[in-house]
Amino acid sequence: MEAPAAGRPVAPPKPAYRPEIQGLRALAVLMVVTYHIWFGRVSGGVDIFLLISAFLLSLSFIRKVEQGRPLELGKYWLHAFKRLLPAVVVVLLGTLAATYLFVPRSRWDEILSQTWSSLLYFQNWVLAANSVDYYAADHGVASPLQHFWSLSIQGQVFVLWPLLFALAAFISRRARLKFRAVVLLVFGAVFLASFVFSIMETYGNQAHAYFDTRTRLWEFAVGTLLALALPYLKWFRFVRVCAGWLGLALMLSVGFVLDVQGQFPGYVALVPLAAAGLVIVAGQTGSPFGADRFLSLKPLARLGEMSYALYLWHWPVLVIYLAWRGRQEVGVVGGTAIIALSLALAYLTTRFVEKPLRRSAWLDARWSRSLLVIAVSLAMVALPVAGVQYAIQLQNEKLKAEAETNYPGARVLMPDYVAPSTEQAPIMSVSGTEPEHWGRLELRCADVPDGPEYPALQGRCSSTANYEDPEKTILVIGSSHAQQWIEAAEPMAEAHNYRIVSLLLGMCPYGESTESRPPECNEFNEAASRYALDLKPDAVLAMGTVSVVEGKEDPVVEGFPEAARQLTEAGISVAAIRDNPRFVDNMQWCAEQHGGDSPQCTSELSERMSPVSPYPDAFTDVPELAWLDFSDLICPDGTCRPVIGNMHVYVDNNHLTTSYTASMSQEFDRRFHAALGW
Repeated sequence: MEAPAAGRPVAPPKPAYRPEIQGLRALAVLMVVTYHIWFGRVSGGVDIFLLISAFLLSLSFIRKVEQGRPLELGKYWLHAFKRLLPAVVVVLLGTLAATYLFVPRSRWDEILSQTWSSLLYFQNWVLAANSVDYYAADHGVASPLQHFWSLSIQGQVFVLWPLLFALAAFISRRARLKFRAVVLLVFGAVFLASFVFSIMETYGNQAHAYFDTRTRLWEFAVGTLLALALPYLKWFRFVRVCAGWLGLALMLSVGFVLDVQGQFPGYVALVPLAAAGLVIVAGQTGSPFGADRFLSLKPLARLGEMSYALYLWHWPVLVIYLAWRGRQEVGVVGGTAIIALSLALAYLTTRFVEKPLRRSAWLDARWSRSLLVIAVSLAMVALPVAGVQYAIQLQNEKLKAEAETNYPGARVLMPDYVAPSTEQAPIMSVSGTEPEHWGRLELRCADVPDGPEYPALQGRCSSTANYEDPEKTILVIGSSHAQQWIEAAEPMAEAHNYRIVSLLLGMCPYGESTESRPPECNEFNEAASRYALDLKPDAVLAMGTVSVVEGKEDPVVEGFPEAARQLTEAGISVAAIRDNPRFVDNMQWCAEQHGGDSPQCTSELSERMSPVSPYPDAFTDVPELAWLDFSDLICPDGTCRPVIGNMHVYVDNNHLTTSYTASMSQEFDRRFHAALGW
């Protein structure tokens, strides 16, 4: 074939096999893997995957319509998920097996639950909900299935995009318009609406926006619009060569230059998409100096074939390794081993699962056979997961039924305690991701907080039974550290006919506004104070101090003395609880891995808290304040242990299990009444 003359515009070849796109996939997955494993950052490689998926999908549908072939949406969906699901099943089953062997028991419930959302392509919505729910996840650790968020979005788009193409084809026929013009209109509208929404949502709630399908649709739309524009982008060869290398340079530097995890998917995500777009438009230049020559190398092409499986495997291998070794990060040797293992698993999955199913003419001959592959794939995960969850539920119910006998918790510290049994029962694990393991009041408040006067309190107020004539009302205000004491206070409320009302906001201890707190927290506390003055409860219960993870102090909560004085001057009693110690490591996991009495999991109270309580000096202006210190029940004899009375004391590194605080209820009742003089 004659080489094009220098200086003449050269159009990219017609869409066919594009080896440089396989190389682009390979680089994208290498970016994702290496950034995750060695740099603890997000690379932008996932965004490139989204664009490539939409680009190739769009080329296929555009060709079908323009060639007068039926879209056959059902056949497309069966083919797509027949190709995607088997590898997913292999990874999910492998992850569950590794979880059983290497991951602490307390995390099983979370991983089993996320197996469903990963298998059924709604993992991104689970993570989006968890990102705005402080109590839904342990923020100190990742799930081995967390990376399925992007695959879930892709799966949803693989359903939506063909429908939009079918809509465009229908409009084109009925209105007698050019198909490409209608596609431009439809997907241009998707791009514009999603892009604007993405910018707004990323600015207002970036953690949620990161996983939201709606904020990512514009990235897929860029791939479709690129497929539309490609035939008209007839650049000179020199320009295309420069564009290819510029795209590669931008692509490889995005993760270092930009805070992908903290700024995406707003307009900043245009950078990796533009980089990938430049490489795709550059195409096959035919130049020995083109980026496509590098991207078409056989090693990259082969890695591109394994990119899907490598993406699936690398994250669970990394997370389970960290859980097994009890680490937060890996070094050069460990990271290399993780990459090598991930590559080996990806090769085996591609070679023996993906390729045989993708190339099977027998399976493609009938739609029912593809449907059978999908059904079997779903069943291979659904049946064992449902069975294990049911078995765990039965075991937990049995353990709960034996709680009074086998799980005394803090009751073993009482002078009159007599052990009812000499048998050692297994310690019951507690999952911090389950709502039932946080102190919660069952009823939503039906009065002022849900009204327009207190917008900052809407949805944050709950109450015990609405007694027609309660003896007293106790208002609990603050963060999750105040919330954990609700389980100790509820039995007292039931015994004395008290009503408990709670106003709770994660990571927001109660006190007057300060510059160190987020605006949302200050607004919440201001509204909580106003509500307390309107409600006029008999007592307000809040945290008086806040401990630190590393250090020997638990200073008074900023602004709390001032807030307490305001309440006491209004005739409202205030009870302040001293915070519990916090630790670097997850105390429950430490006990599960090393044993409840292991020196690795114990420490002296004097190493975690101030040797002298900060209460007397800080509250001299609030003499009416009642002070509650349960350190002797959390760390008896001055030693903090993860297990007391056959019960986990901590659910993570800083929150007490509500089962343990509930075991303190009798002593809580006594000390609370003594402190307030009730």
